[in-house]
Amino acid sequence: MPTQTRGLPKDRIIIIGENFNATRKIKATSPRVREVDGRTGIAYTDLDGTAKLLDCTDVIPDDPAERHSFMIPHIAQALRNEDLDYITWAIKAQELAGAHIIDLCVDEMSVYPEERYEWIKSLVKTAQSITDSIVAIDSSDSKTIYAGLEAHDSSRSRPAINSFNLEDGRQELVGMAKERDAILFANASGNAGMPQNAEERVVNLTQCMEMMDDGGIAIEDRFLDALVFPVGAGPEFGGHYLDAVRALRDKYPDVHIFGGHSNVSFGLPNRKLLNQTFVTLSIQAGCDAAMIDPLMNPPADFDGFNFAANALTGVDEYSVQYLKYQRGLRRKKK
Repeated sequence: MPTQTRGLPKDRIIIIGENFNATRKIKATSPRVREVDGRTGIAYTDLDGTAKLLDCTDVIPDDPAERHSFMIPHIAQALRNEDLDYITWAIKAQELAGAHIIDLCVDEMSVYPEERYEWIKSLVKTAQSITDSIVAIDSSDSKTIYAGLEAHDSSRSRPAINSFNLEDGRQELVGMAKERDAILFANASGNAGMPQNAEERVVNLTQCMEMMDDGGIAIEDRFLDALVFPVGAGPEFGGHYLDAVRALRDKYPDVHIFGGHSNVSFGLPNRKLLNQTFVTLSIQAGCDAAMIDPLMNPPADFDGFNFAANALTGVDEYSVQYLKYQRGLRRKKK
């Protein structure tokens, strides 16, 4: 069982909410897209039960043919509109659904690095005004992560960095994590590109572990991402990931292991079923964390499976933790 990380729950599957990312899009033909008082946008109900609309009139094409295939970048739209109601709903809804960490990414807000720095600074401050949960600063650019860390108020919560790997320029994130007492995600990307199989994932993450050893990162603050690829693009990809997780858990019993589990279902129907099944398989293989949409795939289902599996396999001797979990569920229902 991995060591408990300060600021995160013990004996629970740690959920990293993936939904506050500027890449997130909704089909313009979705039932959620409605016309209200001459405006077209995404309808939602805020946390007080009030019907609201994220105004997307300026980005949705007028031409029906174009509109049919258009994807609305709703997170980016909310940021550009400074729609605090939608931003608050998007963050708090994940938290209320069970997310322990909220991932923040603004990479698609601008092609200009300096503008991205300002976007992430603003978003980190806004997110921390909304939630006391840990926020993960996520970017393909280390300098954007550094800008987000500068804006982060560590008196409210710890930051997380998403993520360090073997690509040139990413190693400096280890020092940043140590300096800022941050949780550090490490992914299995190699210096020459993406891993081709389970063995490459393990080799790459082993090198990352060695660098984190040298950097003085506490074992409980390390999250290893073995990288989930869509099975629709390669039938072997799910097996590669699960085999890597098993090997990593055997090699590093105290570290946290996770993945972007919803990636597995891209391009396939009934993604909720595929995601739910894959996270369950991943927990069985050794994951104790998942990066998912907690609204689509309720984390309580993962916790329940985890406690039940540990009881059934003798990991949880005499079902002590399982019984404690069940008592907690009964108290919540009263």
